[in-house]
Amino acid sequence: MTTMKFWQAVNAALREELERDTSVVVFGEDVGKAGGPFGATRGLRDAFGAERVRDTPIAEASITGVAVGAAMCGLRPVVEIMYFDFITLAMDQLVNQAAKMRYMSGGELAVPMTMLTFCGSGRGSGPQHSQSLEAWLAHVPGLSVVYPSNPADAKGLLQASVRSDDPVVFIESSRLWTVRGDVPDGEREIPIGKAAIARPGGDLTIVSWGWAAARSLEAAALLAEGGISAEVVDLRTISPLDQAAILESVSRTGHLLVVHDAAGPFGPGAEICAIVAEHAFGDLKAPVARLTAPFAPAPFANQLEHAYYPTAARIAAVAQQVLEGAAVR
Repeated sequence: MTTMKFWQAVNAALREELERDTSVVVFGEDVGKAGGPFGATRGLRDAFGAERVRDTPIAEASITGVAVGAAMCGLRPVVEIMYFDFITLAMDQLVNQAAKMRYMSGGELAVPMTMLTFCGSGRGSGPQHSQSLEAWLAHVPGLSVVYPSNPADAKGLLQASVRSDDPVVFIESSRLWTVRGDVPDGEREIPIGKAAIARPGGDLTIVSWGWAAARSLEAAALLAEGGISAEVVDLRTISPLDQAAILESVSRTGHLLVVHDAAGPFGPGAEICAIVAEHAFGDLKAPVARLTAPFAPAPFANQLEHAYYPTAARIAAVAQQVLEGAAVR
């Protein structure tokens, strides 16, 4: 077991996969000589050479298109899109090509491509560098979408992503980038589509992922001070969704709160609440609830941004409302 930062866990996973499989290649803006815009590929070019860790122009659609083609021809590319927001520039290649290639070729072609992207929420990065767009991608058949909340899961899920025979979008949270955690040594592949019980509890289920999952754990600790036992389900993967883990938890607690940093309308929380209402309505002791960012662009100003995202204190307060059966607004 080694204690490392989130970005170091990402770097370690890439290093191990490059060593394990010569078909793995990494490319994107500044991932080579500079070691990545946020340091995730630091030292990899020196270790594996410029052919396998390659810098590209600032052209997200072209970067993704090259990755799709390389994956179809036998490589396992790991391609970095610097900010999650910039994935919009690569949507045709990602959604219309990578996600659909296996289906359209009758299973003859696969696209074993991993897209790394960085969500800037919580850093004062503003409306064009802070968006949580996981709902867009989870709506696309053929794509897996993973969003870890700690270094150990980041490493294990990234290794699973690189080894997947289908395209995976791997989302990293900027607010977790320097968070430290214990990471098992060696390989520890975490199955895509498997949630984790980050904190067990019996009174209330809180479902979350990424940076919001970290704040949900803080909220659960606050609730525990008042004698409330909240169970935190860290999805880790948005698509495929671990419905069984969610339903099993709600069947025991009878209460559900979903917390995420994406805007509420049409977000992942709506799908999770719908699943619980459809399959576990009889287990519920109170209405389900969502706590999300508002339906507005992310602000630059620190004070406004602090109010924009659900804080641990707000999560705890809303959880208490759910337990009391009060309407959440």
